[in-house]
Amino acid sequence: MYLHLGQDTVIKIQDIIGIFDMETSTIAKSTRSYLSNAQKTGRVVNVSMEMPKSFVLCGGKGGPVTVYITQISSTTLLKRTGYIDDIANV
Repeated sequence: MYLHLGQDTVIKIQDIIGIFDMETSTIAKSTRSYLSNAQKTGRVVNVSMEMPKSFVLCGGKGGPVTVYITQISSTTLLKRTGYIDDIANV
């Protein structure tokens, strides 16, 4: 299954490491440092030219982690994955 991040960008759900809210997660210095290093090494993909609301970490089988920055909220992305529905059915 795939997750639409905005514009023409889709990713495989099984490659998602985490979905993070930009406003609350970038309070920590370690997160800002991680995002800065990812930007410097070319591992950041900005999906939208609008104000970013969340970022998604993706990594495939032993490959490098890619950071996708999107204008879609983390809550909406989480709903799109169906993960919340799976938990509710347990």
